[in-house]
Amino acid sequence: MAITRPLHELSVAEAGKAMRAGELTSLALTQHSLSRIATYDGEIHAFVLVTAERALSDAAKADKDFAAGIDKGPMQGIPYALKDIYGTAGIRTTCHSNLFRDHVPTADCAVEEKLAAGGGVLMGKVGTFEFAIGGPSFDLPFPPARNPWNTAHFTGGSSSGSGAAVAAGMVRIAMGSDTGGSIRWPAALCGTVGLKPTYGRVSRRGVFPLSYTLDHCGPLSWTVEDSAINLQVIAGYDPQDPASANVPVPDYLGAMGPDLSGVKIGYTRSFFINNPFATAEITAALDAAAQQMAALGATVDEVEMPAFEYFDAAQRAIMFSEAYAIHEADLKSRPMAYGNYAYQHLVSGAMTSGADLVQAFRLRAELTRAVNGGLLSTYDSLLAPNSLVTAASFEDFDSTFARFGGVMTGPFNVTGNPSLAVPIGFAKNGLPLGAQIVGRPFDEAMLFRIGAAYEAATKLNQQWPSMTAIANAA
Repeated sequence: MAITRPLHELSVAEAGKAMRAGELTSLALTQHSLSRIATYDGEIHAFVLVTAERALSDAAKADKDFAAGIDKGPMQGIPYALKDIYGTAGIRTTCHSNLFRDHVPTADCAVEEKLAAGGGVLMGKVGTFEFAIGGPSFDLPFPPARNPWNTAHFTGGSSSGSGAAVAAGMVRIAMGSDTGGSIRWPAALCGTVGLKPTYGRVSRRGVFPLSYTLDHCGPLSWTVEDSAINLQVIAGYDPQDPASANVPVPDYLGAMGPDLSGVKIGYTRSFFINNPFATAEITAALDAAAQQMAALGATVDEVEMPAFEYFDAAQRAIMFSEAYAIHEADLKSRPMAYGNYAYQHLVSGAMTSGADLVQAFRLRAELTRAVNGGLLSTYDSLLAPNSLVTAASFEDFDSTFARFGGVMTGPFNVTGNPSLAVPIGFAKNGLPLGAQIVGRPFDEAMLFRIGAAYEAATKLNQQWPSMTAIANAA
């Protein structure tokens, strides 16, 4: 059967099926991705390094394996990109910073080891906020990524290039990291799916850290199923990551179905309804998402969460303290090598006292019990806001400090629960709106079940940004 859709609109599952049926080659898929990068990235700036030779070599090897009957798994032959904090042997890894401008690791990170072993096709490195904390900045080695839905607007962060590359159809999977929302925020603002797995589900070995006890690695993708496919490959215990959990990896795809019969969802409406950033538009979109899940058979009840401010205070105290500890030596010896935004964020960690940090960890434990021992002992998942605002214009930022509001992702870094960002529509300005579905620890399968059923019902993944103006501008 001939493929009639543009290749960049094929999901990982669809492309994999076509390759296994002999209807598509990885080489053709990879060349299509390289062509889109060449056409659009001059304006979008998703990539900081395109590894074209490596990609073509990976694709040729995948095709050779397919021809020989060798199947290495669902990512075989699939183009993907890595956030530029993921270490890659012999390939520059800069953290989007002047400090690491020429840094070339000697070993692959754990995620890259698994993707390469699974026959994936590495397209290159995508942009990030500097050290996953400072952006969007124009005083760094590479310009910040721009939002494919409107390039006058930014992408969210810190996995900024990941969100832009997936939304623009340059790759089907782009790996991100999430310490306070850095996968789910760009997913919301770029209209993609984004998965923050349970803390410890995916090894962080070889990924430059921001906060040891809050960092998560996970994918951004165009469909829920694609995130499930990716997690199937990268999840698993790694004794070289002290936070890695020795927990079995289930069959994520097998749990998906067309409806949500028997699923209980707690809708955290009171968590955001009085937030000053909450508009009638985002509230209506979140209400509609809850109603759609109920129409699919789920029981959806409004539930009470602890106040957002408690989560926010704990998350900030822990993140900035741990980030400062990681960067202390360089902040003292080479402060001018940092971009302005990253420097301001990182040095703030020096002001947190030991007593403050102890109290933050105590509060963290209490909040985690409230979520897992309380709400998620009754409900299979929670429906929560992601970002209460659409992507800001670059004109909204100045050179002194990047101010963000309405981002509500940090609570589930504090608790470590898995969280899946899904698109829920578009604002009147044409920019995407998103929500997050939160699950019990290590129950990503439930998130995929809910997300996939909702996605199939709404068909929001069938709407792509128009790229004509971007191609002309580039």
